[in-house]
Amino acid sequence: MMTSFLFRTLDARAGIFIGLMLAAIILVPALNLLVPEGSTFHVPTYAVTLMGKYLTYALLALSVDLVWGYCGILSLGHGAFFALGGYAMGMYLMRQIGTRGVYGDPILPDFMVFLNWKELPWYWYGFDMFPFAALIVLLAPGILAFVFGWFAFRSRVTGVYLSIITQALTYALLLAFFRNDMGFGGNNGLTDFKDILGFDIQAGTTRAGLFAASGLALVVCFLICRAVTRSKLGKVLVAVRDAESRTRFLGYRVEHYKLFVWTLSAMMAGIAGALYVPQVGIINPGEFAPANSIEVVIWVAVGGRGTLVGAVLGAILVNFSKTWFTAALPEIWLFALGGLFVVVTLFLPKGLLGLMDKGWSALRRRPAKDTAAHGAEPQPAE
Repeated sequence: MMTSFLFRTLDARAGIFIGLMLAAIILVPALNLLVPEGSTFHVPTYAVTLMGKYLTYALLALSVDLVWGYCGILSLGHGAFFALGGYAMGMYLMRQIGTRGVYGDPILPDFMVFLNWKELPWYWYGFDMFPFAALIVLLAPGILAFVFGWFAFRSRVTGVYLSIITQALTYALLLAFFRNDMGFGGNNGLTDFKDILGFDIQAGTTRAGLFAASGLALVVCFLICRAVTRSKLGKVLVAVRDAESRTRFLGYRVEHYKLFVWTLSAMMAGIAGALYVPQVGIINPGEFAPANSIEVVIWVAVGGRGTLVGAVLGAILVNFSKTWFTAALPEIWLFALGGLFVVVTLFLPKGLLGLMDKGWSALRRRPAKDTAAHGAEPQPAE
């Protein structure tokens, strides 16, 4: 029943997106692992890793679009949920190193040995098991979001005030995780990972598997978001976005709806962070930086707020452009990003996807106008 409901919510755009994603999940690893390196069609391992990172960013953008595009909650702190999921995965990967670390300690990670820690902190227990780490990937950002949202939404904090508080939250976590006595590696973070689920993390097959896992996670979360936004719950969320006071006056417990979608979004961001860490090989407090959360909002705005597909498109295009600009013109990248946000805000309020829809609608109307004009011409006399 749930599966049939999910697929009933799909339209042509969503169907094309899922088809392209499934094709990429199959083709990219195949072209990397099965095609010889000298072939024109071979996809190098570094490109697979780079594309996998883009997919995790796309999942993060999708989580932001769910709360901002459909519920009107402009979050400037989703980087915190992303980083918490990444740290949970990083702790698991650190526990897998064992005696292969620089100091050879079978229990303590290298940074703890360097800082003269004598025993493993209690909050590191269980991270030697992948199921436990996967559970914490969901619970750590989910619980934080639930507690934060419970107080914020019950107090009816909205608009720019809520955005500022979310930014303050991620900045507070940034400062906390920089401390060496927190037990998370301080400013160096967690790195030097060896394997995941028993597989060498640097192997091409593992990289291809992580890419496929990122793609599948993106598809599944997209279907969940699609089901939420196309349901009666989604209609209430849009009502909250457009007229929160009126929705509350009609008898809806607005804070409950906002709390649900906020917590769901945070858990999705945590999954994105967990998939990001083994592909880039490091997680440090820099991921909590408020600038990162602001950049995610730019991805969503560029692609198209309130479209889901647009958030994914914006994340991939902006990060691809960032990769190219930082190599070709590193001095102007930040100016280009700021200029892009200004242009989109002023001239493309619905983002690139809105522009594409507008162009497609114009093309569809043109044949109809031509037909009408042709039909209005006088017929020749017999």
